Amino acid sequence: MGYIHCCGALRKTKSYRLVPRDKFVLCELDVLKKCPVCGHMVVQLTRVSDTDEISTVRKVNAKAKRFFESLQKFILYEETPPSVPRTGQGKFYLNYNEFGVKKRCYSNLRTLKIGLYENKYLKNNNLQSF
Repeated sequence: MGYIHCCGALRKTKSYRLVPRDKFVLCELDVLKKCPVCGHMVVQLTRVSDTDEISTVRKVNAKAKRFFESLQKFILYEETPPSVPRTGQGKFYLNYNEFGVKKRCYSNLRTLKIGLYENKYLKNNNLQSF
């Protein structure tokens, strides 16, 4: 998945790998079907030569459609981003509340007093006062 800069932001595009021609090592085509802000179709061809020089060709709207249709026969495959496995999420759940008492009901959020300390002088605690 590539990106094209349009209307002051980077927009996600479909990326295609092309057959390299004319002393180019790598050819990649990025296609933005419709910009969410301006509604333009944008096609950008990025090529890398054997001397590591980068050249880009960018077309918009009707010229972009004709440019994409002329390059469709040279497309090798569509690049898909690799799927990243979700890691770093544990399955541990602490069954005790802030006072060290085992939790009984998960839906009764009114009785949770997060951040309060057990103190006999607090008015919020429903403890018997002396």
